Parts: sequence; C-alpha cells; structure tokens
Amino acid sequence: MDAALLRLIFAQISIHACMTGMRMATPLLALREGYSPAAVGVLLALFALTQVFLSLPAGRYADRHGLKRPLAISVVVASTGAAVAVVFPVYPALCLAALCSGGASGAAIIALQRHVGRQAHDKVGLRNVFSWLAIGPAVSNFLGPFLAGLLIDYAGGEAASTTGFRAAFLLLALLPLGAWFWVRTVQELAPAPKPASAQRTTAWDMLQNQGFRRLLLMNWALSSCWDVHTFVVPILGHERGLSASLIGSILGAFAMAAVAIRLLIPLLSERVSEWQVVMGAMLGACLLFMAYPLMPNAWAMMGCSIALGLVLGSVQPMVMSMIHQITPHHRQGEALGLRMMAINGSSVLMPVLFGSIGTVVGVSALFWAVGAMVGGAARLPWLLGKENLPKGAAQPPRSSS
Repeated sequence: MDAALLRLIFAQISIHACMTGMRMATPLLALREGYSPAAVGVLLALFALTQVFLSLPAGRYADRHGLKRPLAISVVVASTGAAVAVVFPVYPALCLAALCSGGASGAAIIALQRHVGRQAHDKVGLRNVFSWLAIGPAVSNFLGPFLAGLLIDYAGGEAASTTGFRAAFLLLALLPLGAWFWVRTVQELAPAPKPASAQRTTAWDMLQNQGFRRLLLMNWALSSCWDVHTFVVPILGHERGLSASLIGSILGAFAMAAVAIRLLIPLLSERVSEWQVVMGAMLGACLLFMAYPLMPNAWAMMGCSIALGLVLGSVQPMVMSMIHQITPHHRQGEALGLRMMAINGSSVLMPVLFGSIGTVVGVSALFWAVGAMVGGAARLPWLLGKENLPKGAAQPPRSSS
C-alpha cells in the first residue's frame, strides 16, 4: 500500500466517522427525550435520504471534476450539520444534522472510490485497492460510535447528559476537517475519455444491463443487513439497560472485525473469486441474524457482532471490484452513484419500516426477517459470477447503453 492510498484511507475515516458517530448518538438522544422507535427510525432514515437524491449527481460530478472539489464540499457540509446539533440538541436539529452528515459522507465516498478504482489495472489490483480502502469505513464505524459513546457517558459529569451529547457532536463536527488535510497533496487523475461513438446516456441505460441489475439487488440485500444491525442494536441495548459506551463498543466490535477480514483479503485475492466470497457471506449472515436475538447478554451480543462483522466485512471490496469490471470507465462515477442511490433509497424506507415493526412485534422479528431475505438472495452472486464477470484481466467493458 503506497502513501497516496494511505492518505485517501485516512480522509475517508475522517469524514465517515462523523456520520457513524452521529448515527449512533442522535437516536440515543432521541430515545432519552422520550421519542418512540418509529421516530428514531425516521431519524436514521434521514442519514440516507440526502444520498438518494445526491448520489447520482455526485457520481457524475466526480466523473467531471475528480476528487478534491467533491471532497471539499462534503467536508463543509458534514461539519456544518454536526455543528448545528451542538448548538441546538433537539430533534429537528438532529434531523438536519442527519441529512447533512449522511449526504456529505456519501458524496465523499463516491469520489474516493472512483479515484482509487481508476488506479487499478487488473482484477487482482481492483480487489486489493478496494480491500485497503474498505478498511476506512470499518475503522470509522468503530471510531465514531466509540468516541461519541465515551463523551456521552463521561463528558457531562453524568451519563447521557445534554453536555455529554454536545461534547460528542462537537468532536464529530471537527473530524471531517481532517479529510481535507489528508487529500490536499493527492494528485488528481485525468478524466476518463469517452469513446468516440458514445451517445448521450442516462442512468436508465445502465440499468438495462442484467448483470448490473443483479449487482444492485445483491448489494441492497447486504446493505439491509448493515442497516438493521445499526438500527436495532441501540434499541435492543436500550431495552436491556446497556450504557451508551457499551452499545458503542458492540457496534465497534462489529467494525473492527470488518477491518480484520479486509486486511486478509489482499492475501487471498488471487485464490478466490468475488462471487464465491459474496455468496458465502450471504449464507453466513443469514445464520447469524437468526441467532442474534437469542444472545442472552452484552458479551454474547458482542461475540455475534464480531462474527457478523467478519462475514459482512468481506463483501464491499468484492462488490466494488464487480462494479468496475462490468461498467464503462468513463461512467464509473455514475455507476457508483447509482449503486449508492439504490441502497440508500432502501435505507430511507427500511429504518421507518424497522421502527414500525419493532414497535408492534419486537426487535427479534427484524433480525429474523432480514436473515431470511439475505439467505433467499444468496443465488444472485453465483449468477453474476457465471454470466457477467470477465474471465481475464479487467478491461474497459462494453457500454451498457
């Protein structure tokens, strides 16, 4: 791993940790203020709402302008959103902070993923660079909730005080500024040239590719696993009387397990194919989600969280490699934006649905429903690998328009 890639990983951690910390802290504040699980579901859905509308334009913007300009805009928006929560720690301000931090994180990640993907030259290189880059969100999934949980519990003199929440939001507002520090010296890449025969295209043209549709559906099923885990663990922990720092540690254990498996992927990238890893992860996630609600205490929950992190942590590098193999080079930012728009579209609806179901039948049913869904979708990566992925080195794929 070279120094430039390391700087990009640190930049991703800086801006993504703001969002993950806000996503853990804001529902806890809402629950403390007496809001229902349904209201918490709405709040969590807002982290994805901005990305639904901005991901595709952000991808096209990255295709035109590269890395630094999209990232600079994202830093300003993320810090501003978290700062609003510092000044006004009330539910409407939390909703605004969720919109800002979620949208900024999504736009920044699209620009970073596009930049890194264009630096790889073959299938093994794609898996390797995306394995390293995927360590960033895994670290920030630990760092953001863990630091926010510590400040919530200890910064105000008593656990879950308003001062503690404000201290957590202030730290999260400062984190995105580090992203610009890390990327300011990164060299931009020249825009990918369009084929001479390329016609004006739309996102709908890309969806005509059957392999890309399967990839989006598979990615949606897997992202739902992350959504339900992020949403339900704070509620389940709150019901069982766990502290904010312990809930943050359970979520952090999941994130660190994802880091561990992603460190191993470069060692295995020449021995396994993408579809094999993803299919195994989907089957493993199905079993773990069935078992999770049966865990009797915090330590058992943490063990299940670690196992789930190992399983789901292997997925993102493989999915990103698949995207770069089946989409044209000059439209890869657009493809990444379309993927993020699709999974965040479900992330807007799913927490609201999760909250409604959880209010009526309890959180255990959420785990079992998502486990059954991801298990039923486990055939998709096999179909994608057999029919759509190139057999040799990565090359500019045929246009899907």
